[in-house]
Amino acid sequence: MTISWYPGHMHKASKELVKLMQKTHAFIEVLDARTPHSSTNPLLADIRGKLPCIRILSKADLAEDMITKAWYQYFSKMDNSACLINGYDSPLERSDIVRVAKPLVKKLWENEPADLPRNVQLVIGGIPNAGKSTLMNQLMDRKVANTGNEPAITKGQQRVTLDEGWYLVDTPGMMWPKLEDQTCAYRLAATGTIRNTAVDAVDIAWWLAEMLIADYPDRIRERYQASHNENTAELLMDKIAKLRGCLGKGGRADLHKTSELLLNDFRSGKLGRFTLESPPP
Repeated sequence: MTISWYPGHMHKASKELVKLMQKTHAFIEVLDARTPHSSTNPLLADIRGKLPCIRILSKADLAEDMITKAWYQYFSKMDNSACLINGYDSPLERSDIVRVAKPLVKKLWENEPADLPRNVQLVIGGIPNAGKSTLMNQLMDRKVANTGNEPAITKGQQRVTLDEGWYLVDTPGMMWPKLEDQTCAYRLAATGTIRNTAVDAVDIAWWLAEMLIADYPDRIRERYQASHNENTAELLMDKIAKLRGCLGKGGRADLHKTSELLLNDFRSGKLGRFTLESPPP
């Protein structure tokens, strides 16, 4: 199956974001710490141009700690860039955003004849379901953005205050028109970035099962009592179906229910922490 997902409202959101960049001093991109490369939107890089970029590795509590730190170092070394890590164990605050943004904005204005602007505007964006709305609510200590298990809940822009003279504009989650790298697309689908209605849950779960068997056999042994005999996706899915009662007529595995169960276990962290990508050397 070729995965592709670019709802019409995202095209409108991209046009609005281009206009917003004219009055913006730095861009914040929220990335899923489990898939930092796949969740980097190339369209956002084009839109922000030469503006400083602060990357936030969100959902760090679901990712492998050592690899998250490696990604942090990788992004921090980029020019005109900074990186922060956000998770339940180490939640970010508004002061953290302003602290890393100040030197980037100051450097941006080094060659400008005027002083630093009195009011600094930051824009936050990212792909759907990367944790942006949860982060917004966390920063403001109140509900300013809707959250949920399904991606693409935020549909419009809103402006909040981070500190005196510092403002943050929230924008809708955005994908890019064509997912050329289908391995990245499957990773995004497995982590819940792409709406369930836009993909075949069985296909995604099958891909995930093969990955777990190859790279994380200890996780499936612990969670699903799987043995070395469950060494194919078909056998593993059958094992999970019998263990969790996801059976249909004739005692055969209900693949749709079993697939949803496996995906939910993976996305919620019940299978442990996962990072599906490592940074370049």
